[in-house]
Amino acid sequence: MQLSFAYAKKIGVMCVLSAMASQVWAVVQTTPYIAIHTTAKYANAQVMPYANPNAPKGGWISQASNGTFDNLNGFNGKGSSADGTNFLFDSLMSSSLDEPSVMYPLLAEKVTFDPDKTKFVIFHLNPKARFSNGTPVTAEDVKFTFDTIQTKANPGFQMYLSDLDKTEVLSKYQVKVTFKSENNSEMPLILSTISIYSKADWKNRDFAKITMQLILGSGPYLIDRIDAGRSISYKRNPNYWGKDLAVNKGRYNFDLIKFVYYRSLDIAFEGFKSGQYTFHEEKISRKWSTEYNFPALKVGMVTKYISKTQNPAPTQSFVFNTRKAPFNDIYFRQALSYAYDFEWLNKALFYGQYIRLTSYFQNSELEAKGKPSQPELKLLQPYLSRLHPLQRQGVLADWKYPQSDGSGFNRTNLLMARSLLLKAGYRYKDTVLVDKQGQPIRIEFIIHQEGLQRSLMPFVRNLKKLGIQVSVRQVDVPQYIERMRRSDFQMTTNVMPQSLTPGNEQAQMWSSKAADEVGNYNYAGIKNPVIDDAVQQVIRAPNREQLILRTKVLDRLLRSGYYHILTYGNDKNWYAYWNMYKQPHVKPKLSLGLDYWWSDPQQAQKVSQYLRKQ
Repeated sequence: MQLSFAYAKKIGVMCVLSAMASQVWAVVQTTPYIAIHTTAKYANAQVMPYANPNAPKGGWISQASNGTFDNLNGFNGKGSSADGTNFLFDSLMSSSLDEPSVMYPLLAEKVTFDPDKTKFVIFHLNPKARFSNGTPVTAEDVKFTFDTIQTKANPGFQMYLSDLDKTEVLSKYQVKVTFKSENNSEMPLILSTISIYSKADWKNRDFAKITMQLILGSGPYLIDRIDAGRSISYKRNPNYWGKDLAVNKGRYNFDLIKFVYYRSLDIAFEGFKSGQYTFHEEKISRKWSTEYNFPALKVGMVTKYISKTQNPAPTQSFVFNTRKAPFNDIYFRQALSYAYDFEWLNKALFYGQYIRLTSYFQNSELEAKGKPSQPELKLLQPYLSRLHPLQRQGVLADWKYPQSDGSGFNRTNLLMARSLLLKAGYRYKDTVLVDKQGQPIRIEFIIHQEGLQRSLMPFVRNLKKLGIQVSVRQVDVPQYIERMRRSDFQMTTNVMPQSLTPGNEQAQMWSSKAADEVGNYNYAGIKNPVIDDAVQQVIRAPNREQLILRTKVLDRLLRSGYYHILTYGNDKNWYAYWNMYKQPHVKPKLSLGLDYWWSDPQQAQKVSQYLRKQ
């Protein structure tokens, strides 16, 4: 009975594939990679060019995390998920660190789909793929993962897969995913990056609940030790099934990876200097410029390292909650953009290290510059009559934020802000700015980072010069996360990463649907049908040229709506590490590539001896 059923199922799969092939013979293809709007340069490579296949295994690396954690399941959006759980799981394919929109085999050894009109994708799993307990990874596990995310994951993940229609098991190692739309070329990429969970592991567990119970994965590491809320460490799995795949040769070299939690970034840095953790990413220009003179660095035990990739700079901003007055007024938001004095901040506080962000895709080919080109104007034309006059004016302009003379007074811009507020119907009553009903304008700015007030207060002082009553409230991380989930704020800060291949995540950030969903990423509450359409145009871009063009249009629409004040960014990444790590000579273009670093045993011994003496 089992044999005949398996045989019948196999025949059925062959018929399905045969029927598809006869209908779309010229376009459906089966390849050991995914390459959207581009070619896969390393399709036949035995090892990635940014890897050292002879890198020794061993040693450890540790990093700092902010706040605390209480959940090992990062998919359900509950509580505070632990850092590093991604090491426990494999995805269907692995992203190239050199090529946008290119992925190579991991759990799936090949895929079948039409890259020009993507209605479905079939993943062919590697029969050798195993979970860490030795059981095979099957199509049932993939279906379980996708079905569960669609129904029980946090709203952000659910929206990410909103175009997924159904997932079907074709055979033990073949799974077909069909989309609602007729063409969504990005969906195979999205699905390929999702960590695959074991169906059997969740048989008697509730996926939607917070859990500190170990979760079965198929990835290169296992959980080694948990110090609840304080640290979590992972040990390399010596029996990892995928260690000989091309994407994994020379990768995952550390025997131990640890994340140490700190409630304060300043305390974390002190911990790094004393060797409590060994790899540090610096985010603060003041520290990078003035505080890297401690003894361990002077004697060569700690190394500073600057990395520059080709990815867009992360979008750092002040976020207006446009769901609430007065931020539902575009003129009010425009006026407040004049109160932000980047030139003085960069000179006085940032040591000239930062750049002013003027785009949501800064430092990339996706960034809108100057006035719209003719192809951009062609895309913008149908939108213009549907835009607010101020936004219409902004999308057609050579966009620039107000600049100051760097003196710290910002007089000219504050006078302009005052003029805009008066013109918009606001007025002053005993030096206090009031709205049209005579109610004072009050703003609460919520933050969770201790060191942020230093760079925030100059903006607050300028707002107070405009007669606006401002309070800055610092809350702990769990409260901050919950308030952001519930849109319970007026203004806050935010850092939004972007990629060279924008797609479905843009709907999570900017769409009307996301604005109403608890836990999604449209923090500003943007509800603009034009932006909804522009986002869909980006998602449905038929080729790379159109993707770039449509993203520039979206960029112009976002800027001119004054939903955020883009603040400052860094076109580089700053790192420091205890001098016991090495990396391949060829650096990846789109990532630091830390997974491909390794520990030098002799240097590690010197570091240990130094720390014991301290």
